[in-house]
Amino acid sequence: MFRMDAAKRAQARLLNRVHARLSTRAKPATAFVAQPEPRTVGSFARGRQLTAGNLLFAGHLVEAPGAILWDITPPDDVFLEEIHGFVWLDDMASVGDAATRKTAQSWLFEWIKRYGNGSGPGWTPELAGRRVIRWLHHAIFVLGGCTPEQSRAFFRSIAQQTIFLNRRWHSSTPGLPRFEALTGLISAGLSLQGMESQADPAIKALGQECARQINEAGGIPTRNPEELLEVCTLLIWARDVLEETARSPEPAHLQAITRIVPTLRALRHADGGLARFHGGGRGVEGRLDTALAAANTKAQAPKGLAMGYTRLAAGRTTMVIDASAPPGGQASFNAHASTLAFELTSGRRPLIVNCGSGSTFGEDWRRAGRATPSHSTLCLDGFSSSRLGSTSRVGPIERELLDDIPKEVPIEMSRAMDGVRFEGGHDGYLKSHGLTHARILELTFDGRGVVGEDLLIALDGSGKARFDQKLEDSRLAGIPFDIRFHLHPEIDTAIDMNGTAVSMALRSGEIWVFRFEGRCDLALEPSVYLEKGRLRPRATKQIVLSARAMEYATRVRWSLAKAQETAVAVRDLVQDDATSLLN
Repeated sequence: MFRMDAAKRAQARLLNRVHARLSTRAKPATAFVAQPEPRTVGSFARGRQLTAGNLLFAGHLVEAPGAILWDITPPDDVFLEEIHGFVWLDDMASVGDAATRKTAQSWLFEWIKRYGNGSGPGWTPELAGRRVIRWLHHAIFVLGGCTPEQSRAFFRSIAQQTIFLNRRWHSSTPGLPRFEALTGLISAGLSLQGMESQADPAIKALGQECARQINEAGGIPTRNPEELLEVCTLLIWARDVLEETARSPEPAHLQAITRIVPTLRALRHADGGLARFHGGGRGVEGRLDTALAAANTKAQAPKGLAMGYTRLAAGRTTMVIDASAPPGGQASFNAHASTLAFELTSGRRPLIVNCGSGSTFGEDWRRAGRATPSHSTLCLDGFSSSRLGSTSRVGPIERELLDDIPKEVPIEMSRAMDGVRFEGGHDGYLKSHGLTHARILELTFDGRGVVGEDLLIALDGSGKARFDQKLEDSRLAGIPFDIRFHLHPEIDTAIDMNGTAVSMALRSGEIWVFRFEGRCDLALEPSVYLEKGRLRPRATKQIVLSARAMEYATRVRWSLAKAQETAVAVRDLVQDDATSLLN
């Protein structure tokens, strides 16, 4: 199997190279059908850093003032992929001054000079789609003040990449990479003179891909909220380009947008950011609200789970809970062992979080971020609720898949006495320890309090026998477990009431208090917040309840509540600091 996969990958690389070279023989486009408009918004701070020569890609910082980007020796394949995708053009265009324009132009035209003949690592359909989208969106920025020769080179290259996409989009990885390839092909085909025929097959193919990848509940196989946002954004861009050129999107294309929007709303915290699960981050600032507004749909809230998550919201408080098993197979290349973990946000301030994806900080951080201890849930005996298995190449990079995930994750939503209740469980520890983890979460109607209960239960004879064996192996000391609550870095914490409570102060002025019941040890321990766009992980804290399971049923109750003196409506006037790329 491994040899067969390697042979297919080698064949795909060869075909990409052949079609990249063949596309140079095509007649180039000479102009735009209509003046393109920028649809992507980048980071002003990051754009300034790039212009100054602080090149931060894939967690690697290279300080090279005045250097050409393509002269940099890439530290790894992820770095290489990021620079050839040209997403950095969003950031530089957000600055837009003369110095930044000159730098961006030098990098773009040098890419054409070095790789425009079909050579180099950027000739894959997913990277070509990503690159073409940015070239189109920022054409006015990069063509301003350039020479006629440079303008001709630009149109020649973008036409070449469009033809390449027409021939090779079908070889891209299903999911976000294929949506990027098809959206790039449609956008370029309908924007460039004489290239309309290149877009025709892609319009139908995009509709078919929507039908395959977007399920009835508006979710995607990877269950990555940020990836879902990117897919929705691409579909909206493609829809707008089609409508602007008097073309009709496929029905499945429009239906996919209608299905996705309510799911994204369900995954949106009170502060406007996305829940950070399965490799996804909060999303580029403003991207979520922009997509929801541009979707132009008033679809109802999803019935049941939203892509496997459930959302509790009351007052100024939102909770998003991972209420399903992680994805399996190829879709699990970035999946986390986060079943029954939750995040909680109060107003504009995240309180309880997951550590997040460590993919931009190297493979060790990436693997650590996928483990159960990096999530706000229970971890038994140091084991994750899902385990890593075999590796598989996803795009240009080898990834470990999840092959041992919970089989049963029953959940139930109901009305509590003074709020809403979530009840769920999973059997991720049944095979190893004979125990099922159950979790009950209740959010009060005013959003000022959360009551939680975690249980470890041996439900049947085989489970009890396995638990007894584990108990005997421990010499009757019990099976250790931890319940973790990772805190956002901006939370100030202190242990109160002789070690029985933790007070948490938010920058808004709110005070939350954590308490617990049961025979547990309470501790404040170091944690990390893994955030894209930074050079290194941010230090933070986590509340840890530690105990041992000695019987067939073990229960721990805990609560999170705003302190009584906290006002019902806090005027959150504290300004957030600009994200520092070097912290």
